[in-house]
Amino acid sequence: MKFIILAVLLAMFIAFVVMVVKAAKQWRWYHITSAVIAMLLALILLFPTAGVLKSRQAWHKIKEDLEKRLESVEEENERIQYGDSDGSTDGEGLKSLALKLSNLGTEAGRRWRSLAFGGADPSGQITLRANTAPAVPGQPAAPADDAAAAGPLIPVGLVVYGFAEGKFRELEQPVPMVYLGEFKVVASQPNVVTIAPTFPLERNQIDAINSGRATSWSLYEMLPLDGHEPFIAEGSKPDEDNILGRVDDELVKMILRAGREESDQETIANYLRDGQRGSPEDPAARWIKIRFEEKYSIDVDSPEQRGALEGGFFDNNGRAVDSSLQRADGGSISFAVGDELIVKEEAAKLLIDQEKVASLVDTYYLRPLNDYRYVLRRIRLQISELDIRIAEMEYEKQVLEAARDATVSMLEKGQTEKLKLEQDLAQHQVETKALKQYFDQVRESLRQTKEATSVLYRDNFVKLRQIQQLAAAAMLTDT
Repeated sequence: MKFIILAVLLAMFIAFVVMVVKAAKQWRWYHITSAVIAMLLALILLFPTAGVLKSRQAWHKIKEDLEKRLESVEEENERIQYGDSDGSTDGEGLKSLALKLSNLGTEAGRRWRSLAFGGADPSGQITLRANTAPAVPGQPAAPADDAAAAGPLIPVGLVVYGFAEGKFRELEQPVPMVYLGEFKVVASQPNVVTIAPTFPLERNQIDAINSGRATSWSLYEMLPLDGHEPFIAEGSKPDEDNILGRVDDELVKMILRAGREESDQETIANYLRDGQRGSPEDPAARWIKIRFEEKYSIDVDSPEQRGALEGGFFDNNGRAVDSSLQRADGGSISFAVGDELIVKEEAAKLLIDQEKVASLVDTYYLRPLNDYRYVLRRIRLQISELDIRIAEMEYEKQVLEAARDATVSMLEKGQTEKLKLEQDLAQHQVETKALKQYFDQVRESLRQTKEATSVLYRDNFVKLRQIQQLAAAAMLTDT
């Protein structure tokens, strides 16, 4: 291309020279000078003009690229803020995530993260230190005077729940991993807080603290609430077979530590089955999808308003009492004809059989959610009962061991006596045999003596009769 342009310029220059030479007869010197100067200026300015055009082309290309990037950034910003409107991806908007985070924050109450473990004294009190690193990387930390003016880190007397933080999967921010117990704040400074357990800690909690696995703590004003969504696999969507989406098997097995006990297998099976379709004959499938056949309204807000810390988020009828959960449009939800809703079996029977405003669509199993406030108390009571039972069993074990030792001693003594009796029996048998032989000998001798005595008696009797006869004869003779 360069050679073509040079050839064209050379041809133009030659044509200009030819034209000037031919026009020299009619032109004056100033005409020729002006034409030559114009030609020279055109040739000289051609290269800056080409550079300017090339630069303009480059800047125009940059402008088009920046416009495309601006459009892409605006679309990305829109997608980040509000998510994907066409549903082509599974992204969720920042505003929606911020709302969910706000809801989670409302449910969890105040919380203090990344508290460094500072040690425990013999009385059981634990010292935690706040992270003094700057909130924004590259910016200096807040001055000590400002921190001191901020007041205590946690209000004194507040009951909090402690968790040991750790790394989870690919998350950079540490998250709570091990529950360490319920504590009460006994002292608090801007960067240091001292807590004491409200109940004796369990063995696994003491081991986690003493073994160094609880170097970083999180303190929560309220225990986290159980839910279905945290166990759903990323990218999974609800369908007719599973109203929640596919459960993340690896996550469930990792969290619940599969295979330790037989009871864990049943618990894991309940988590993996969460949200799946069930048959009406299954007693565990207690959630019903209904379709409204008529317009219907349900009151979801309670006239009573109070904080969740004063007795929970809902009243006895299941209506919201916490202002963060109450609706701003009258406190009721309206359903149109054809709307579908998943409710418990009791509510479904009420709407289908009694009020006759809905029809049954399908049956599902939903895992019962745990209320950790009561679960932990129940577990603590069970552990106390088991400790008492263990103490009783230990006492019974000692009694049984003492009885066993006494029985063993008696058996040993009985064995000794048995050996002696066996020896006596053998000697008795020998003596009995000897006595029997002697008795036989004496009896035979006695028999022989009796026979001899009998013979002598008969002889003596015969002789006595003879003597009597002789005496009688002699008396007759004398007379």
